[in-house]
Amino acid sequence: MDKSAEKKKESATATSCDAYFETVQSRKKLPRSLQESLTAAFAKIPVSTFPQVPGGKIIDISADTSIADAVKILSESNIMSAPVTNPDTAVNSSDWRERYLGIIDYSAVILWVLESAEVAAFALSATSATAAGVGAGAVGAIGAVALGATGPAAVAGLAVAAVGAAVAGGVAAEKGMGKDAPTAASHLGDDFYKVILEEEPFKSTKVREVVKSFRSTPFLPVATDSTMLTVMLLLSKYRMRNVPVIEPGKPSMKNFITQSAIIKGLEGCRGRDWFDSIAAHPISDLGLPFMSRDQLISINSSELILEAFKRMKDHKIGGLPVVEGSNKKIVGNISMRDIRYLLLKPELFSNFRNLTVKDFIKTIASISQEVGKVMPAITCKVESTLGDVIHNLASKMVHRIYVVTGKEDEVVGVITLRDVISCFIFEPANYFDDYFGFSAKELLKK
Repeated sequence: MDKSAEKKKESATATSCDAYFETVQSRKKLPRSLQESLTAAFAKIPVSTFPQVPGGKIIDISADTSIADAVKILSESNIMSAPVTNPDTAVNSSDWRERYLGIIDYSAVILWVLESAEVAAFALSATSATAAGVGAGAVGAIGAVALGATGPAAVAGLAVAAVGAAVAGGVAAEKGMGKDAPTAASHLGDDFYKVILEEEPFKSTKVREVVKSFRSTPFLPVATDSTMLTVMLLLSKYRMRNVPVIEPGKPSMKNFITQSAIIKGLEGCRGRDWFDSIAAHPISDLGLPFMSRDQLISINSSELILEAFKRMKDHKIGGLPVVEGSNKKIVGNISMRDIRYLLLKPELFSNFRNLTVKDFIKTIASISQEVGKVMPAITCKVESTLGDVIHNLASKMVHRIYVVTGKEDEVVGVITLRDVISCFIFEPANYFDDYFGFSAKELLKK
């Protein structure tokens, strides 16, 4: 991506953030004086006072770790993301900027898998060209260019592997074969996993390559003397999922603050006057959910599971309600972290070409004792209070709660951790000048 394109993307992101928060602020009905008091209070609380991650140890992942092993670490540690460390950093280095390369999370893995599937589909659609004399390497190059995929060597390798798997498995190029991930899975069938997970170079693809390719979770740290208002704004208005905490001049992170940790901290404030005065409000008083029912993105239980992950990728969201019927009765939930089941237990999903969301959920439930507890969709009613929502999010350790109405539990909206955090604070004028100044200076030292 050239510099002009990067600037346009950054501008679009900033506009999106501003539009989101303007909507949040305009729909709130809390007394302005209360919100100002809370904002001022959080602006005085230093980040250093926030509780450490559970166990006091930050789990990180080396850049040389394979994607499969990284997913296993995230799954076994029951975390959504982890900082990526540079194994080439000098042992005696005291600079955190040399130690950390970025953050790996399930969203980056989804992007990697789906982009890989799309390139595989393109390669298959070009198989006839290969038979006419165009080499498989050329097909890989064409695929990389056509799809704008990053990491051309890896992309070319996948295209070659896809064509090889197709020929070996007797999969012929068919007219109208698409370039999207679900079509790729459908036409590759059981060979999908052989291509994506078992064939080189993808079997040994490293975290380093994915972190460089997909910057969906930027590494933007705050200092230990920053304020909790800064962290809360980054996790709400500026749409970060986690905030690394560093001590300038020190090699290792001091803390790793997530949206979930903030919600758990708010839940711990139950019983205090300022919290209870806000928590007692019905969610409708706060404009929650911040969307109309027509804007809700969902997935029908009869659709392909890969389409669910693709929809999350396309809309840049972390989860989808699984619905049935014309009234969109909620019957389950799919989140980006569920891709770990596909990556860690591919032998259980061999019938991938016909695998629906409903069958995927049933399979997960049948193996839940082995790979982790499966949570049903967490819901609330339109008349629920903010306190009820916070309690459910914190106690169930989930990232979103679906708003339902009527006897049939028709889903009409979703409330995320980000939405809840935004209810407590607003951004004072010119507040981030100092923070972004600090961030820019730190990056320039690199």
